[in-house]
Amino acid sequence: MTHVSASKLCTLLVIAGLFLERGASLAFAEPEIPETVETSGVRFLTPDTLARIDTGLKWLSVRQNEDGAFGVRRGYGRNVAVVSLAGMAWLSSGSSPGRGPYGVNIQRATDFVLNSCRSSGYINVPEGQSHGPMYGHGFATLYLAEVYGMTARKDIREKLEKAVRLIISCQNKEGGWRYENEPNEADVSVTVCQIMALRAARNCGLFVPKDVVDRCVEYARQCQNDDGGFRYQLVRRSRSEFARSAAGLVALYSAGVYEGPEIGQALAYLDRHRPGGMIDPHYYYGHYYAVQAQYQAGGDHWNRWFPRIRDQLLDDQQRDGSWSDLTFSNEYATAMSCIILQIPNNHLPIFKR
Repeated sequence: MTHVSASKLCTLLVIAGLFLERGASLAFAEPEIPETVETSGVRFLTPDTLARIDTGLKWLSVRQNEDGAFGVRRGYGRNVAVVSLAGMAWLSSGSSPGRGPYGVNIQRATDFVLNSCRSSGYINVPEGQSHGPMYGHGFATLYLAEVYGMTARKDIREKLEKAVRLIISCQNKEGGWRYENEPNEADVSVTVCQIMALRAARNCGLFVPKDVVDRCVEYARQCQNDDGGFRYQLVRRSRSEFARSAAGLVALYSAGVYEGPEIGQALAYLDRHRPGGMIDPHYYYGHYYAVQAQYQAGGDHWNRWFPRIRDQLLDDQQRDGSWSDLTFSNEYATAMSCIILQIPNNHLPIFKR
């Protein structure tokens, strides 16, 4: 045994005492990590926020049918977009197919989407109510790309590839997409669904031609108005509105455009429409994209935006844990709200910076 003199022992005890006096741990001291947009969830996702999110996710899980859909045979409950958004809400909590508190629900959602794939690649349920089938196809393709690699289904790669090829074949001459699976018209709202799906597919290793992305960027830029917001279609010189402007900005981000005057102008437009004002007719859709845009922008944009939309959504949550939407369905509103609130979790690749 090594002999330690009394004087050395006293010196060691004094040093240890200084550490303990300052609240330090000799064995488990952790370095201070500067807060970034990726680590801000620790501050923004309070215990109450997390508990409220979980009540929303549980409400969705109870509403889901065994086949993965929601509600009755006809209606938005059998829309592949609603099922896919619910799946993304559960994935955002950290669960995966067959694993975690919502693993069974995610597996059901995945099976429903894959079973809704046609031989052409089109993902659509004819009897499900839809505002535009390509909305559903875009959200469903995005969902399959996010869950790709997590499921044991052997057909996911083939069906995802076909879904991507269908999106590419439906791009119109202007560079955008529209409601139907044909390359005729385009609008910025459907376009963002498709370019996000293509970005997610490319993230997991699928081929997406560069010219498809470039044409989409050009289309989005042409849709931007002088005030920084976006109009709905090129054929209509319409005014800017919040939801479509958030969508237009995310389309650019998804296509890999992160800097430039168009980005700054779009962020400035959104900054004039911070949460807390009047509820937009496309409230959940708009904020789904707006929170992504602010997360990508980071800094003050993110720090100002997220606490506002978080508090507004929590104020609007129903006592049973759901959110209400009279246009589409409460399942749609609840899935969107849970995705928005869980953006700081940084779990899904498509939302990462």
